[in-house]
Amino acid sequence: MTEAITAFDHKAYLKHLTNRPGVYRMYDAEGTLLYVGKAKNLKNRVSSYFRSRGLTNKTVALVNRIHHIETTVTHSETEALLLEQTLIKEHRPPYNILLLDDKSYPYIKLSSDNDWPGLYVHRGSRRGNAEYFGPYPSASAVRESLAILQKAFKVRQCEDSVFQNRQRPCLQYQIKRCKAPCVGFVSEEEYRADLEKTRAFLLGKNQSLIETLETEMDRAAHELDFETAAEVRDQLLYLRKVQEQQYVSSDKGDVDVFALEAIDAGVCVHYLMIRQGRLLGSQSFYPKPGIEDEPEQIMMSFLAQYYLGRSHEDCPQSVLVNVPVTEKAWLEGALAERFGRKVTLQSSVRGRNARWLELAQTNAREQLQHRISHRQQVVQRFEALQQVLDMDAMPERIECFDISHSSGEATTASCVVFDQNGPNKSMYRKFNIEGVAAGDDYAAMSQAIERRYSRLQKEEARLPDLLIVDGGKGQMKMAREVMNELGVTIPLLGVAKGETRKPGMETLFYESPDRVIQLPNHAPSLHLIQHIRDEAHRFAITSHRARRGKARIGSVLDDIPKVGATRRKALIRHFGSAQGVKSASTEEIARVKGISKALATEIYEHLHSR
Repeated sequence: MTEAITAFDHKAYLKHLTNRPGVYRMYDAEGTLLYVGKAKNLKNRVSSYFRSRGLTNKTVALVNRIHHIETTVTHSETEALLLEQTLIKEHRPPYNILLLDDKSYPYIKLSSDNDWPGLYVHRGSRRGNAEYFGPYPSASAVRESLAILQKAFKVRQCEDSVFQNRQRPCLQYQIKRCKAPCVGFVSEEEYRADLEKTRAFLLGKNQSLIETLETEMDRAAHELDFETAAEVRDQLLYLRKVQEQQYVSSDKGDVDVFALEAIDAGVCVHYLMIRQGRLLGSQSFYPKPGIEDEPEQIMMSFLAQYYLGRSHEDCPQSVLVNVPVTEKAWLEGALAERFGRKVTLQSSVRGRNARWLELAQTNAREQLQHRISHRQQVVQRFEALQQVLDMDAMPERIECFDISHSSGEATTASCVVFDQNGPNKSMYRKFNIEGVAAGDDYAAMSQAIERRYSRLQKEEARLPDLLIVDGGKGQMKMAREVMNELGVTIPLLGVAKGETRKPGMETLFYESPDRVIQLPNHAPSLHLIQHIRDEAHRFAITSHRARRGKARIGSVLDDIPKVGATRRKALIRHFGSAQGVKSASTEEIARVKGISKALATEIYEHLHSR
């Protein structure tokens, strides 16, 4: 072992370490958590890190940094596994396998708080008496299902604030995606029948629903009600198209399928969500590798984080994996405790499940190859940029700033970060600019750069290898002055649009306004710069619009006495906008939940006295 290890006296530490199950945490000299692990026997497991042979390079690198180890004894192995995933999610140690995507899964929500329920995308906790269907693996899977339902059964999908204030049908009615219950174009009985069909579809009862619709179509045709028969026929066509797109058409079978593909360049785990024999959607994950590098270990860590390390509310009784899972019984026990029922992990399957697993493996392989080819293309562009700018080394991290405002209102600056994998969106930052003259982009840029790099200096964080500012000589000069004041040395690139403002006509200024670079519009380096610049512009506009919208929504209502954040939100939800509140009568305002008749009068008088 190296001298770094002797700083931690592992022999003395292990001498008194317990043999009970628990969790161990490894820290470096600065107190940074390096790794979290679980153990059935803490002494045996921790001892394995200090063997002289058989350790991987990553494990040796970890052990060389250990300054001290802390342990937590648990009552059982399952409790240790649950605690490990909680700590990994909270601290994200660099030597653990990390599941980077920890968003909650979306549901389809069927509201029940009025006579005309609607369908919506929903994330977060499930509240009230509404019905929730899902979860779905991605928002795109939800949107696809909602689009099918909108075409087939025409249940409304508009917000209540819009629905309650319609005086004539909207465009969805014109294109035959809604029956306009907002203006009474459909009877309550007919609408309720459409809701029941929608429920049947969302519950996966496709075959029984198709049989019901066939009966309805035959009956309508027999009664010479050809208009109704044609409508039901269209519903059948949509449902049969969906059924054809599924791999199987059985109404049975809830299963989660995970296939892992691992090569030196990366790891991909592809997930298929199967409910009632229907493929509801899929998602690819790219876990950040840790010291566990065997496929079985990666799959074990991934599944533990996926089901135990976040607020996951759904797990079928059967989970299919394409590689055996280490400590399978341990994980199955933890899943049973987490979800209150038996859960089995299977890697050897036949028949329909084997076909699902094969499909997941194919997707994992294709997605990983696509990701690697994309990464290689990005690296090639980075190399081309290095040559164009004559840099000593290829940049590994590039940051770009942009400013957005509307005639000086709600000025916002964006900072986007690119590395050799492309956009690193977790590192994006936005800055609400204050205290500068309206429309002064130079001062706004100065404030954003000063705030960004003074903070990085304070945190002793890594600085970028190249800074890009969207603007010409003026913006570039301002950025250089700020960095000089901070004592920061970063190569600087200014991007000025050409006279026609068309892509490919940009003028580049590198380090100095006197050093002008003009690249052909087919140059890979220019494509990279354009991509970064456009992403900074997009992020700045998105942030600015959100800030401006928030300011405008609150501006009319903020100063009303007795109207706090909750009542403001209720008013906006009911009327759709602050202007809608201002246009409402006292009686209409009093219909909002939480607003009394007396308060409605005060709100009306306040809004109309201005």
